[in-house]
Amino acid sequence: MISSHILDTNLGKPAANVRIQLFNADGELLGSAQTNADGRVNDFALKDFTAGAYSLEFATAEYFQTLNTETFFPKAVIHFYVKDASQHFHIPLLISPFAYSTYRGS
Repeated sequence: MISSHILDTNLGKPAANVRIQLFNADGELLGSAQTNADGRVNDFALKDFTAGAYSLEFATAEYFQTLNTETFFPKAVIHFYVKDASQHFHIPLLISPFAYSTYRGS
């Protein structure tokens, strides 16, 4: 299972209503979701979650536009590799208008 959440470090609160798209290594769109009020996507509801390379694309420009805030990064893309698909992979994103960072969550 893959989940994610976004924290807007500039505001010190979760980033709600951010579109996140999940792709496989071939660039095929596997799932798309909006973060909830707590800035989370709990599951992309993958039917066939297997080992391999994936990427999450976060629509950061759309989010900052709703706040009338200029941003340098129109999107954040995180590439990652799943070795054991029986595990839960939580991928958080910390954003501000001119920076972002990530880590493997739990």
